Amino acid sequence: MSKKNVIIIGAAGRDFHNFNTYYRNNNLYNVVAFTAAQIPDIDGRKYPPELAGKLYPQGIPIYSQDKLPELIEELKVDECVFAYSDVKYETVMALSAIVNAAGADFRLLGPKSTSIKSTKPVISVCAVRTGSGKSQTSRKIIEILMENGLKVIAIRHPMPYGDLVAQRVQRFATVDDLKKHNCTIEEMEEYEPHVERGNIIYAGVDYEDILRSAENDPDGCDVILWDGGNNDFSFYETDLAFTVVDPHRPGHELSYYPGEVSLRLADVAVINKIDSASPEAVALVENNIKKVNPKATLVKAESKITVDNPELIKGKRVLVVEDGPTLTHGEMKLGAGTVAAERYGAKEIVDPRPYTVGKLKDTFNIYPNIGILLPAMGYGEQQLKDLQETINNTDCDSVIIGTPIDLGRVININKPCTRVHYELDEIEGPSLNEILQNFIKEHKLKK
Repeated sequence: MSKKNVIIIGAAGRDFHNFNTYYRNNNLYNVVAFTAAQIPDIDGRKYPPELAGKLYPQGIPIYSQDKLPELIEELKVDECVFAYSDVKYETVMALSAIVNAAGADFRLLGPKSTSIKSTKPVISVCAVRTGSGKSQTSRKIIEILMENGLKVIAIRHPMPYGDLVAQRVQRFATVDDLKKHNCTIEEMEEYEPHVERGNIIYAGVDYEDILRSAENDPDGCDVILWDGGNNDFSFYETDLAFTVVDPHRPGHELSYYPGEVSLRLADVAVINKIDSASPEAVALVENNIKKVNPKATLVKAESKITVDNPELIKGKRVLVVEDGPTLTHGEMKLGAGTVAAERYGAKEIVDPRPYTVGKLKDTFNIYPNIGILLPAMGYGEQQLKDLQETINNTDCDSVIIGTPIDLGRVININKPCTRVHYELDEIEGPSLNEILQNFIKEHKLKK
C-alpha cells in the first residue's frame, strides 16, 4: 500500500502535537506540509528534522493557509487534517469544502489518537473560547493543591513561535526564565502568573518529552495540571476535566471547534463572569451545558476584579489595553480592563485606532470589530515596538492594563498606568476546594 500524502492545517500548536503523536513514526503516511493561520509571521518556516524524526530527514515546510488549494494539487495530497482551535464551525466546514473540492479528504483527530498517558494524576483546565477565564481557574486549582502540600507542575498548551528546536522542552520556574527563553507577550501572559505564585510550568513543542520531564522534575511532582490554550482539548489523558464557559458569548459553547468537544469531555463546567453577564445569557449557557453534558458538575463563578491604583481611572480619559488573542480571534468585546474602567468611573475610554502604527494597524484591519480597545499584541519584537509606540502616541490621561502581565516590565510607557487583577470566586455550586478534596482522596495524594 502506498503512503498517503498529508497536509496538517494548523497554527503552531495542535498541528505539531498531532504530527508528533500520530504521524511522526507512522509508515502509512507522508506529511508533505503544514499550513499556518491565526498567528502572524509563522509561515515560511520549517518543522525541523531534529523534531520531525527519521522519516523526515529534511524536515517539513510550513506554508500560509491561503495556499492550501494549490498545495493539494502540487503535492498530490490525499488527506488534510485540521488542527487548530477557537474556530467557528462554519469556518471549519468552509475549509473542508476547499479541501474536498481540491480532491482530498478532510479529517479531524480526536483524543484517542493524540492523548498521552501520564504516570501522575492529571487535571485539565480547558475553555470553550479564548478569554473565558481558564487561566484564573488554573491558578485557583493550583493554589488549593499547593495548600494541601502537593507539588503541582503545570503544562501549557504550545505557543512555539520562535526556534522550534530550542523550544522542544521549556521549563519556567522564575521570571528570569521568561527572558532566557525569549518569550513573547502571549507566552509571558500565561507563564508569569504561575511562576509568581511559586509553581513550575512547562511548555514547548514535543509534549511527550515535556510530560516526562515534568513527571521527573527536580523539585518533585505529585499532580500534572494541563493549562489548555484557546479552547483546545487536553493533550493528556485526564483524571479530572474542568471546562470554563463564558456567558459574554452565549451559544459559542455549541458553535466553535473544538470548544464543544472540551465541554462534552468536562467533569466540571465552570460558568465564569456571572457578575458582569446578563441573567438571560447565564441561563442560556447553563441550559446548553445541561443539554450536551448533563453529568457535569456545574459551578457558577465571578471574575473578581481588583485595581492597583483606582485613582488613575476615576474621572480620567483612559486607554484600555486587553489581552491580544482574546480580542482578535477570541472576538471578545470587553475584558477585565473594560470592566474596571466602567466600575471605577472612567470619564471616557479613548479610541486608540487613530494612533496605531505598524503591525497593530494591520491587526485592526484584519479584526475590524475590536473597536476602541487596544490588543496587547506581542508575538515578536516588531509587534512589541508597535505596541509601545501606539500606547505612547495615544492622547489619554492614563492606561489601564488588563493583561495578565505587567506591560510596564516589557515596554516603556510614558503615561501613568494601573494594572487590573482578576481571580475566580465561586458563587453557586460546589467550591473548587470541595471538588479537589475528593480528587486528592481518590488518588491518595494526601501528604
